[in-house]
Amino acid sequence: MLDGLDRALIHALHIDGRASFTQLAAVLAVSPQTVSRRYERLRDEAALRVVGLPDPQLTGQEQWLLRLTAGPETALDLAHALVRRPDTSWVYLTGGGTEIVAVLETPLGMAHGHSLLLHELPPSVGLTAVSAHHLLHTYLGWRTPWRMSANALTARQQRMLGAPRFTGYGMSLPSHQVQLTPADHALMDALRRDGRAAVGELAAGTGWSSATVSRRLDHLRACGAIFFDIELDPGLLGGSAKTLLWMAVAPAHLDEVATTLAHHDELAFVAHTTGPTNLVAHALCRDTAALYQYLTRGLGAVKAIRTLETAPVLRTLKAVGTITPAGPARANR
Repeated sequence: MLDGLDRALIHALHIDGRASFTQLAAVLAVSPQTVSRRYERLRDEAALRVVGLPDPQLTGQEQWLLRLTAGPETALDLAHALVRRPDTSWVYLTGGGTEIVAVLETPLGMAHGHSLLLHELPPSVGLTAVSAHHLLHTYLGWRTPWRMSANALTARQQRMLGAPRFTGYGMSLPSHQVQLTPADHALMDALRRDGRAAVGELAAGTGWSSATVSRRLDHLRACGAIFFDIELDPGLLGGSAKTLLWMAVAPAHLDEVATTLAHHDELAFVAHTTGPTNLVAHALCRDTAALYQYLTRGLGAVKAIRTLETAPVLRTLKAVGTITPAGPARANR
C-alpha cells in the first residue's frame, strides 16, 4: 500500500522526473536518505520508472492508435511482437483476449505508416482484423498525468519544483518543430529507457561531453521537445479496473465534450482521433462497481456522446518506456 509520502514522491516526479534526491527532500520535508529509500522501494515493489519522452508534434512524429485482432491462440504472440518494436508504446491486451491495442509513432507526413507495420509482422501471428486511428489532439495524458497520481502536493510544493502554470485542456496550436540531430535521438532513446540516468551515462550513449549533454537536455526541456513521465501500476492508486472507451461525438460538440471528460477523476487519457469513433479515453476505476457507476452517471451525464464502446484492459504489456532485455538501468542519485 502507498502512504502519503509515497504519493507525494510520485507527484513530485511527475513534475520533475530528474530532480535530485536533495531537491525532492526539500520539497517533501524529509531527508535525502528517506527519499532515496522510498524511491528504491517503489522501483523494486511497485515497478516505478521515470521515462523521458519526446513531444511528437515538436519532434516531427505523428501517432496512430491501432486495434488489431488475432485468433485466441496467436493474440499474445502478436502483442509481444508489437512490444519488441521501438516505435510502439501502450500495448494492451483487451476485450476477450483477442484484441491488441497499441500506439505507433511514425515520421510526420509518412502516409499509411501503420500499414507498413502490418507488412513487417510475422505471418504466424494470424492477424484477422485491423483499424487505425490517427491521434489528432490529446486533452489528457502524456504531459498531463492522471489526476489520482498527481494530487498529493500543495500548490507551494509544486512551485518549488518548477511546475508550469496550467493552461487548460482545450485545443491549442503546436509550437515550431525542433530540428534534432542523431545525437539528440540517441539522448532521447537513453532517456526513454531511464529518465533518471546519470549525465555520464547519457554522454556515453551520445558521444557528447557531460557538459554538452547537460546543456542540450536543458534546452530540449525548456522548448518542450522532451518531457518526463512516470510508469507505475495504477492499481496501487485505486485504478484496478482498466477500460478503454471508444466514443462518437458530433464534431460541433467534440471540443466541449473532450474538455469536460478531461476533468473526470476516473480518466487518465482523453484524445480526439480519426475513425468511426472520434474520441478515445482510458478509464481507471477502483473496481467493476465503480466502473459501472462512472459509465452510467459520469459518462451518462454527457448527453452529446452518441455511442460508447467499452474494452476492458486484461493486460498491459508495455507502457511508454523502452523495453530492453536487461531491464531498466539503475537510477541517478
